[in-house]
Amino acid sequence: MPHTHLDAAGHPRPQLVRDPDWRDLSGPWRFAHDDADRGRTERWMDPDAAEVFVRTITVPYPPESKASGVQDTGFHPVLWYRRTVDVPRPAAGRRLLLHFGAVDHRAEVWLNGRPVGRHEGGHTGFTCDLTEAVDRDGEQVLVVRAEDQPHDATQPRGKQDWRPEPHVIWYHRTSGIWQPAWLEEVPATHVTALHWVPDVAHARVQCRLRLAQWPRRPLNVTVRLTRGERVLAEQRMLTDGQETAFDIAVPALRHGQDLDDLLWSPEHPHLIDAAVTLADAADDTTVDRVTSYLGLRDIGWRDGVFLLNHRPYFLRFALQQGYWPDSHLSASQAELRRDVELAKEIGLNGLRIHQKIEDPRFLYWADRLGLMLWEEMPSAYVFGTQTTERVVAEWTEAVSRDLSHPSIAAWVPVNESWSVPHPALVPAQRHFMDALYHLTKTLDPARPAVSNDGWEISAADIWGVHDYSQHPEVLKERYARPVLPDGGFTEPWPGARRLVLDGVRHEGQPVVLSEFGGATFEPAPGEAWFGYDTVAGPEAFAERTAALVAAAVDSGLAGFCYTQFTDTEQETNGLLTAEREPKIPVARLREILARPRAR
Repeated sequence: MPHTHLDAAGHPRPQLVRDPDWRDLSGPWRFAHDDADRGRTERWMDPDAAEVFVRTITVPYPPESKASGVQDTGFHPVLWYRRTVDVPRPAAGRRLLLHFGAVDHRAEVWLNGRPVGRHEGGHTGFTCDLTEAVDRDGEQVLVVRAEDQPHDATQPRGKQDWRPEPHVIWYHRTSGIWQPAWLEEVPATHVTALHWVPDVAHARVQCRLRLAQWPRRPLNVTVRLTRGERVLAEQRMLTDGQETAFDIAVPALRHGQDLDDLLWSPEHPHLIDAAVTLADAADDTTVDRVTSYLGLRDIGWRDGVFLLNHRPYFLRFALQQGYWPDSHLSASQAELRRDVELAKEIGLNGLRIHQKIEDPRFLYWADRLGLMLWEEMPSAYVFGTQTTERVVAEWTEAVSRDLSHPSIAAWVPVNESWSVPHPALVPAQRHFMDALYHLTKTLDPARPAVSNDGWEISAADIWGVHDYSQHPEVLKERYARPVLPDGGFTEPWPGARRLVLDGVRHEGQPVVLSEFGGATFEPAPGEAWFGYDTVAGPEAFAERTAALVAAAVDSGLAGFCYTQFTDTEQETNGLLTAEREPKIPVARLREILARPRAR
């Protein structure tokens, strides 16, 4: 079984890995559109309904994409998938689980015609227990129904367009299965969630553990933390409940002058391996064993400065849509890794993942290679009860799933007042934004949260400002060093909305220019494009980008986030093309983006 974080590469759940090896269900499935929504009535989930699945799709790529083999971008709200899997009946005391990384938006699953699970929320994963539906050894019939209503504006969809063709900053849709599907056999009592919360200042790590069921007898939980061959901690505790949390002392963290080989940062992304064993407290028989990893690092903010491991740290980010020309929101392991590598090569220390909950495999590479991330909830586009219920449920799942990744530096539940168009005028909308902030802080008190990034700032640990002025001297004046430490702005309306809502006071939060830049080249005749300004060619692009970044770096800001990392469909304002080719030489990009701050 994997013993270190290096062995977790490629696993769809890299922070919770167990033996035996998982079984990947990626590849060809049978497929059918169901525009009339007659599949349930006609029993398409039954094993003998194979004739209706007339097409083949490559999972986990969405049917709108070229990589899927279907490439149909029309409105098809109901999708059906079918494949056979050859598995034996699980042995006594064992369970067979089917995991989906993400299915957009609503999913129902059957095995051999029996319902085994359902889930709503297109950006987070879920698990189905297949055990009772495996009625024989050998071939089993697995069927999935996915429903993704393209015109439902209460559905969190992010940048997925509701129009027939992409427009402005919205793109082709990603429906159905778009992250890995995989099988895993587990003991009946097994770990379902494992979270790590480092506390460097107090030389400890909190372990939070959840089991699939209440144990019938007390269990010993043993945690072993290592860095290479060095054992940092080993602790055993007794549990008789389904959830438990306990602190693990890490004595090596007490040596304040010898932390460089332990702490995680983009420059030194050290990871700590963790082995967790459940054993019967009476006879020490192993019940379950999993491996994981964590990063020892603290994030904070004070006096307008972002702090990493208690030291000032300037954020050099780009906006990342997480979209690929041939596969849309889905991506291969190699593509996910390459985006992290490219970001670092061009001088960035982070990406703001925009309107997407990213694949855990991407988070793994950010953890391992050293890249900070802001995680952002995909927006719905109307405000109301159903939007509230859906966003709260899915955001809770996302934060709970990802809070152990050291690369995640901030949470952003709302962007630019999307889904809450009038928070200054409608109290319920502002309450919703603030409630999401407090929900986020409840789930993860250790990281900064931003209730609304861009403008109309309310509850927030970081003040994120979107300002697409193409004039460096204007940015210098607006975000000058003497102004921002007190939360003042020379221009309270740099964009479409006011920056700060009534009653909000600056209390030392860092101010980050979290969207700016966005220039594009002159388009070819007849070419669709979108940018915040147009420049003549590569040299003009380099000069404009350098001037804007210099203005941000030499200001009172705590960091910047350039729009954007790559071109995405008609939005051609990336530092890289959609195919991940730099628009100017990598060395020049690095010189611009990694420019030292003036003292």
